[in-house]
Amino acid sequence: MKTFSISYHKTTAWSDELPELDSPQTLILVFGASSYLNFSAPFEDLKQKYPQSIIAGCSTAGEIIGDEVLDDSLVVSISRFENTQLRLFTTPSIAMEVSYDVGIDIAKHLNTDDLSGVLVLADGLSVNGTDLVKGINVAVDKRTLVTGGLAGDGGDFLKTWVLVDGLPQSEYVCGIGLYGDAVKIDHGSQGGWKTFGPDRLVTKSSRNILYELDGKPALELYKSYLGDMAEGLPATGLRYPLSLSSEESTKHLVRTILAVDEATQSLTFAGDIPEGHQVRLMFATFDNLVDGAEESAKMVGINPTDDKDVLAIAISCVGRRMVMDEDPGAELEATLAFLPKNTSQVGFYSYGELSPYVKNASCDLHNQTMTLTTIYE
Repeated sequence: MKTFSISYHKTTAWSDELPELDSPQTLILVFGASSYLNFSAPFEDLKQKYPQSIIAGCSTAGEIIGDEVLDDSLVVSISRFENTQLRLFTTPSIAMEVSYDVGIDIAKHLNTDDLSGVLVLADGLSVNGTDLVKGINVAVDKRTLVTGGLAGDGGDFLKTWVLVDGLPQSEYVCGIGLYGDAVKIDHGSQGGWKTFGPDRLVTKSSRNILYELDGKPALELYKSYLGDMAEGLPATGLRYPLSLSSEESTKHLVRTILAVDEATQSLTFAGDIPEGHQVRLMFATFDNLVDGAEESAKMVGINPTDDKDVLAIAISCVGRRMVMDEDPGAELEATLAFLPKNTSQVGFYSYGELSPYVKNASCDLHNQTMTLTTIYE
């Protein structure tokens, strides 16, 4: 496997020459600003240069390359495998209500006996991440590692995109299948957020829409904690996610806000908030998030030989970037410090991360994590 990373900006074009790595076993991942939805030039460059390759990608709330965070750009990884087969399946997802069926559809099109892993990239505003992963988990073999993320749009929450036939389009989901025993895929996902305040019972919700906590209007109660910051919702809500738990499980998942509705006093999240579950508010400091990124890299625990190229796909939540403010690259330095020296790290800031909660488990939707997927042969 040979891996190469490159970036693109509208004013300076490509940061380097595109390498000669085209083949049916080449995976090209493109992560870029939402503004590239209507700017096709770099995507046409990639399609022309790599006609045989698998090209996939999505929009971001910041682009990751190495230990740097870029804006208004594209970052691209180009990985040519030697003994790994690839397959791409892309499908529309026009509303959150169809997310479960979309997940089943993706898994059924990719699932075979030799499927080793699936990387999922989904529109960040039209997809219910919880239902999407439930659908995938139902239809894919439990031994198959599923990771990925929900596309971002900075703090605007207006329009996200996924590549379809190499060009950006909204309201789509894609799955990339990696096949065979030669490919080695691992993952890590940790947050670093801390809970505060009392537990609140979810007394009224519908999938990913939260209406009441302890019998009180959810938005009103949430605003009471945010104070003056409530004026900036939903973007300011990224700094104060909810910890979600239940008596039936040891999992503590994190949920962040996508939208608010003043008329119904409700909050819409990237994933489900089931009735009967408990939630608590969360916060984080800069150091908390760097520690969480380190733990994510330690969780990966891969050990390739020194001459092996490693692709690390880093998907971090936009809320983490907001808290880290002027130095978001610190968490990327932290992950690279615990990854092999030949690691090429690319990725994006997302509206949700997809990864198992622990090793050898099925996929879950997370928010506010640093989620790493490492791939090598």
